[in-house]
Amino acid sequence: MLVIKDKFTVNDATIQHVVKIPTIVPLVHLKGAGVQEEKIISNGINSCYIICTILFPFIAYSSTYCVLFVLQKKPAHTARFVATETLCNLFQSRSSVKILFNKNTKKYNLPSKERNLAMNLIYGVLRQRQFLDYLLQERSKTPIRKLHPFVHQSLAVGLYQIFFLDGIPHSAAVNEAVNSCKIKGVPKRLHGFVNGVLRETIRRKENKSLTEIAPMEQDDHPVYNHPHWLVSRWIKHFGREETARICVENSKEPLLTLRVNSGRISKANLCRQLEQHKINHQPGRYAPDSIVLPDYHGSIQSIPGYEQGFFQIQDEAAQLATLLLGPFRHEGIYLDGCAGLGGKTNHLLQLGVRRNLKIYAVEPGRSRLQKLRENQNRLFPESNLSIYEGSLQDFGVKCTTQFDGILIDAPCSGTGVIGRHPDIRWNRKEQDLQRYQKEQLKLLDQAQPLLGPKGVLVYATCSLEPEENQNVIHTFLSTHPDLTLTNCAEQLPKAAHQFIKDKFFCPHPSPTIDGFFAARMEQT
Repeated sequence: MLVIKDKFTVNDATIQHVVKIPTIVPLVHLKGAGVQEEKIISNGINSCYIICTILFPFIAYSSTYCVLFVLQKKPAHTARFVATETLCNLFQSRSSVKILFNKNTKKYNLPSKERNLAMNLIYGVLRQRQFLDYLLQERSKTPIRKLHPFVHQSLAVGLYQIFFLDGIPHSAAVNEAVNSCKIKGVPKRLHGFVNGVLRETIRRKENKSLTEIAPMEQDDHPVYNHPHWLVSRWIKHFGREETARICVENSKEPLLTLRVNSGRISKANLCRQLEQHKINHQPGRYAPDSIVLPDYHGSIQSIPGYEQGFFQIQDEAAQLATLLLGPFRHEGIYLDGCAGLGGKTNHLLQLGVRRNLKIYAVEPGRSRLQKLRENQNRLFPESNLSIYEGSLQDFGVKCTTQFDGILIDAPCSGTGVIGRHPDIRWNRKEQDLQRYQKEQLKLLDQAQPLLGPKGVLVYATCSLEPEENQNVIHTFLSTHPDLTLTNCAEQLPKAAHQFIKDKFFCPHPSPTIDGFFAARMEQT
């Protein structure tokens, strides 16, 4: 007797049928679970033929009957689906896109070969969000705010591929957008809507330039691809022309820059290794140990010298910030008070090799601390770095050491590195700036008592906002008359002097450097 029960779910698969056969003779095991073909199960007495699509068999035995579970796997989640889902999560939560992306790649078991495409799609949509919404609104009678969230982001991902990724066939962009909606369980009537909008866009795009389809610059509504509050601030502080330039720059993929670990290899020798692997490279313009890889798109781990600790990924602005602690005293003691992932901490270790410096690092975040240790073990496994897991305030209570130099790379809005982290522009709100300012002033107040006589205090952010930069320094110095603001130019290479204004180091985002701010103060 054959009994077929209803479907139900076990883990990530669906039980398609339950087949009972009254026998105690074991069934012949299916060969090659997951193979698409007709399966014949025979026990020598009765035969049962089962035709299915994607099979994953489990066989259970008892003294009276055998049960065959035929499992049909759920549809595979593609790079487009994960990209769309991550964008939905981002606009609902204002969380870090990297955290959300890593969570979704695990949740949906996205293959490694699909990860790069998914991240490319996410970052591309974030960099071109307003332009894509402009296109979408031109093609849809439904206001964007009323669109199903998954449909909205699925269309954005599809439009981005159609307009910005020449290597992807238009038909693939359309089909994947529709399939993603099916997998997500979007109402069926919206599948046709997604298909229609994208196909109509393709039809109109033929033989027309991008600006003919959607002008990027209009007097009444310029497409900046940044939130209005941020654009308005920048126009006020920097002028309309510079604001437009920054916004365009932030919509481009930034350069990959290495900082050569001169404690382990010379810049010339690392360049030779890059040449041997046919990796295009050029010296950085401003920082002495920098190398730029202008068209590298592989994994960081695949760059020659990574495992040996010959380099670290670091923009030139961040490399220059560490130099502001100079001139370094022989056998001096230096503190990175906000160590984070350890980029500047490891730079201090590098600078300290020939000067026999003693370096301390403070970091309260456990996950960042783990990354810091991993980076340190790769770059300087034999160093005597002292790491304190906790806040700078707690460290100050317990520490009896006075430091020759302290670096406070403070938490900030990150508006100077929007090109590198495109989710920042959509996650931040203007009211966040006052919260950051309060935290930044607190960190400087906690650092000052740890500074020794004639010690150097460097304050840095990757923000462009005066509230987090100049205003913080002026407020801090007004209550600490024993500290004096010095000119950053005195410690930087001549090529970087163009970024000095009112003694501060403050480059705006450009093709060769991130937006940044740093101030150097000396204790009298």
